[in-house]
Amino acid sequence: MVIIKFLGPIGKDDLKIDVKNLNELKEILNEDKELKIWLKDCGVAVNDEIVTDANMQLKDGDVVAILAPVCGG
Repeated sequence: MVIIKFLGPIGKDDLKIDVKNLNELKEILNEDKELKIWLKDCGVAVNDEIVTDANMQLKDGDVVAILAPVCGG
């Protein structure tokens, strides 16, 4: 199982699901219409490291954080 955490103002509870890679996770998360709006602008971290490779393999116990964009000054 992979743990998915939604950080910032996304407002979703953590999930635990079986997925093989970030592409598969993206497909599953995009099924939620409210979440789909956020995903196009979010960053992704796996085990506290920012990642950009959607083909990255995930293993049991990995923590994927969906990072909402934030404004700052």
